[in-house]
Amino acid sequence: MNLPQPTPTELAALAAFDTPTICNALEVVMPETRARGYTTRPAVCGFPALKPMVGYARTARIRAKAAPTLSASEVRNQRHDYYRYVDAGPKPSVVLIQDLDGADAGYGAFWGEVQSAIHLGLGALGVVTNGSVRDIDPWAPGFQFLAGVIGPSHAYANVVDFGGEIDVLGMRVRSGDIVHADRHGAVVIPVAAIRDLPAAIDKVAKREASILAVARAPNCTAEKLIAVFKEQDAIH
Repeated sequence: MNLPQPTPTELAALAAFDTPTICNALEVVMPETRARGYTTRPAVCGFPALKPMVGYARTARIRAKAAPTLSASEVRNQRHDYYRYVDAGPKPSVVLIQDLDGADAGYGAFWGEVQSAIHLGLGALGVVTNGSVRDIDPWAPGFQFLAGVIGPSHAYANVVDFGGEIDVLGMRVRSGDIVHADRHGAVVIPVAAIRDLPAAIDKVAKREASILAVARAPNCTAEKLIAVFKEQDAIH
């Protein structure tokens, strides 16, 4: 069944919430997502103060440790096709790159001053990768990154393929998926859940607020907290 795509307004509204909040709400709307669909490995966030990214996934895989086996012209044409792919489709986008160098992922950086500027110009909000980034000072302002490592060289960084399903930082993601990401990590949001998320976010927030009110009070006790838990269990 083809579900209606979210409106730009609906996507933008989700950027008001951090990624853990989105994960909590997804557990309410789709309990089966509780233990999947999000990053599970450490990442360096370039700009923690930037608001969360919410956009359509553009996926690719790269290698950097060994020189490509394609000819120079083939490498160039593939890179051009990759840029066309990033530019096509709904926006804003979030680029997700799987580095295929295994234990040496991050050996060479695909991302730096030039690529951050190019992808920002093509409508991307940022990148999530298990690989490396560099050129932090001249990095495109406003373009976020979550990366496995920061490094100095690009080595032989080259695009292997793009547009397929990948695994990045423990998260499976397909081209066109809706991704929410911030300094905590990233999560794939099923289209079927999007319109129900605001109500779920409000529900979780109210539940947590009643707990926090007791926990932060000067006369907090275990019994008072347990009373709140029991009340919530009776309601939910």
